[in-house]
Amino acid sequence: MFNDHQNQQQEFEVGNFMLEEINFDPFHQPTQQFQETITTWPKNHNHKLSSIPTKPLQNNISLSSLEILRNHGTRFMKNITNTKKTSLDNEQEKVSAEGIIRVAGTRYAQKYSSHWNDGFSIPTHPYGFDQWNFSEEENKDVELSQFLFAAAEKVSFQQFERAKKLLFYCQWNSSATGNSVQRIVFHFSQALLERIEKETRRFTKGSLKNEESELLRKMDLNKSLLCHIKIPFNQVMQFIGIQAIVEHVVYDTRIHLIDLDIKSGVQCIALMQALIERQDFMVEIFKVTAVGLNSCKNKIEETGKNLASFAESLKLPFLYKCVLVEDMMEIKEVDFEIEENEAVAVYSPYFLRSLISRQDCMENLMRVLRYIKPSIMIILEMEASHNSPSFVNRFMEALFFYSAFFDVVETCMKEEDDCRMMTEAILSAGIRNIVGAEGRERNVRNVKIDVWRRFFARYRMVESGFSEACVYQGELVAKEFVYGKFCNVEKNGKCLILGWKGTPMHSISAWRFL
Repeated sequence: MFNDHQNQQQEFEVGNFMLEEINFDPFHQPTQQFQETITTWPKNHNHKLSSIPTKPLQNNISLSSLEILRNHGTRFMKNITNTKKTSLDNEQEKVSAEGIIRVAGTRYAQKYSSHWNDGFSIPTHPYGFDQWNFSEEENKDVELSQFLFAAAEKVSFQQFERAKKLLFYCQWNSSATGNSVQRIVFHFSQALLERIEKETRRFTKGSLKNEESELLRKMDLNKSLLCHIKIPFNQVMQFIGIQAIVEHVVYDTRIHLIDLDIKSGVQCIALMQALIERQDFMVEIFKVTAVGLNSCKNKIEETGKNLASFAESLKLPFLYKCVLVEDMMEIKEVDFEIEENEAVAVYSPYFLRSLISRQDCMENLMRVLRYIKPSIMIILEMEASHNSPSFVNRFMEALFFYSAFFDVVETCMKEEDDCRMMTEAILSAGIRNIVGAEGRERNVRNVKIDVWRRFFARYRMVESGFSEACVYQGELVAKEFVYGKFCNVEKNGKCLILGWKGTPMHSISAWRFL
């Protein structure tokens, strides 16, 4: 779709493997045009997009970006075709926010597809997009989303003033409390504006201290747990991971869990409950070592007190320890006080991605874990590609991924629910980091399981896989949710991929050191 005109590396290196990008010839000019807003701020909040005076602009499109749009557009057309075939009534089913974004992206790409050769084209659904009979509101959302695509394009060309006009319009017609598409457009517009401010060094007073950041700072463990239990993914992955750990320590009585990001510790509670139900090999001691930064000391210690209280209620011998450091480079083997005859398991929930931009810290942590040589290491990560050196590719991947996530939140939480606002604040923070930040400041760098496999192979790590009992446990948990039918679990080699309505969202994998 776009061609990235920023001075960025063509490859990002993590260890000895590369994340490569395909770049289109920047001197090739497309013949198609996209209409851009050039007027002043609209006075009427309900002003229609189609009535805004525009002028044509010409811009480049990168081959890799068009490929992203083609893939997402094709997936959406398959989904809506299946929906039509399986519909039990004549009423039009509401199109999801993810679907709206995909249609907007694919329509936008089709405007530029004529200059490609016959070997590359955006596939068109036999019925066409318009045959999906979008409502007036849905058509407005599609058009609004196209303005967001155009704004990102202008940012990639460093045409910041033109981008800001588009973004002001996007923000005027969206909000953090609107429908899901409007919320997505609002948060991505905010992220793009922050990127512009950082690149131009023209900061708006208070622009980087938004309401979402304040909400996150006030989020305590109880509120975090309340939000956690409303999303099917969280509990499905948790129970799959805990079941795998239980199976690997079934004959051990001294068990040591190293948690790299303990948060509320709900996964430890689930493991305690599983261990106390043992009929044989009664647990002599269950130890938990929580790893974290000194800045998180209070929350980590509070979690420890809660876990100790719960263990006492179960009459489970329990020991809790914090390993607190200023920087992950400070982690050492001796910090974990591994004792003889202990079965060690490592639980890493969405933690390793934060170290991708800090290769030295990643190397140090993996060296320490290899020395400890745990019986099993459970790794949870987002199944997404948010580490591209190309800003526009990263923007599009993030937009499609988070639109699916906003669908999850809208489906599982009430519109006025405090949990929804808190969860979307967390998502917004991720969006701002992926889209608005660069360099070491950009610490949200999700990569897919195939990338992790290449990385872990360097440390002679092999996948353990999951038993049928683990998969069954996850599917059973999903069925307990009203909307659990939309949560699907699929195998990718020995790894499990959790998706929402067919869109891959999370990966959970089990590893051991040779």
